[in-house]
Amino acid sequence: MVEDTFGRAMTLVPGDLFLGTTGYRESTRWAVGGTPKGGLKPGTTYWVIAECGVVGDLEADTPMSKTFVAQARYLGAITGDDSRVISLSDFAVQGAGQRSGDHKAPLYIIAGTSAEVGKTTAGIAVLRTLLLQRYDTVVVLKATGTSSITEIGLYQDHGAAQVFDCVDFGLPTTYGSNPNSMKHFFDKALDACLSTPADAVLVECGGDLLGANVPIFLRRLRRRRARAKVVLAAADAVGAWGGTQMLRKMGWPVDLITGPCTDTPTLQQRTEVLCRTPAMNMSRD
Repeated sequence: MVEDTFGRAMTLVPGDLFLGTTGYRESTRWAVGGTPKGGLKPGTTYWVIAECGVVGDLEADTPMSKTFVAQARYLGAITGDDSRVISLSDFAVQGAGQRSGDHKAPLYIIAGTSAEVGKTTAGIAVLRTLLLQRYDTVVVLKATGTSSITEIGLYQDHGAAQVFDCVDFGLPTTYGSNPNSMKHFFDKALDACLSTPADAVLVECGGDLLGANVPIFLRRLRRRRARAKVVLAAADAVGAWGGTQMLRKMGWPVDLITGPCTDTPTLQQRTEVLCRTPAMNMSRD
């Protein structure tokens, strides 16, 4: 299955054609793979490594990825009327990378210790709270990880004024790229989001704290903003403790902890005592 243009999980059967892109993925829970050296070759069979249609060589997968990991034969690149190969960068946000001033809207950061620990759930909870507090225009940036129309739709459904992810700036994921090029990439994304008139900016860092170039993103953001409200999603108390320590060293002290580490009163209390930080289960509170 792959996402269609509305985020629906679209079932593909033998003989179906779909539009995808090559890219990298280094998920801690789903699949690992990437663009082969020399790029894709027409007529060669590769693997779908993400539901959004990222295709490449497969290094490893898990049982959780069985719904979308499958082989697909590459037919060739799409060209425009001028016979030039079309790329994601052709559809990037216009003017990104050209600073037009930071509107200084309050900044909220959602980060996590791994995939599937409740980052988007936390992001939706923060978004809803902001809207209830009359922050009428909230801009959301899914800054790192793998692109997902479904996740964009969730934020839109819950009232986000604008939602951006890596596709809006020319990449299908933020894995595997050259660190120097990622600095420029993240700067473009921040230029676009921070310069957009808004009452608040909400940033979700997809993936974990070590992968998807999250450290580079947080350093680039730190150059722009010294303060933000930071929410950390973690699976357990020990992971939460490690995550709070790491983020503090990056200059982003954690204000609130959430995720499975708050699923029971015992674990929530343990997390708060160990991390000396408030914790709340956002999936029910």
